[in-house]
Amino acid sequence: MFIVSLSYLVELEQVDRFIPAHLEWLEQNYTDGVFLASGRKVPRTGGVILASGLNRAELDARLAEDPFSVQGIAEYAVIEFEPNKVREGVSLG
Repeated sequence: MFIVSLSYLVELEQVDRFIPAHLEWLEQNYTDGVFLASGRKVPRTGGVILASGLNRAELDARLAEDPFSVQGIAEYAVIEFEPNKVREGVSLG
């Protein structure tokens, strides 16, 4: 499992121009069963994605396809971890 932390490298007005394409990319990864959760950081300096069901190289390849990556809008920090406990009723994929 991975926690991906996106940090914006440009002003929000530039980020906002690519939100629709980024949302399509996110949706495709949800459809593929790879992304479990995602959302904006508070304050809005980037975002966070929880991903599972792939290895690091596969995740890196997907991140490289994000319009934010293609356009040089965000950089990505990835933390891999092995969850060993979750709250009852929570499914991690």
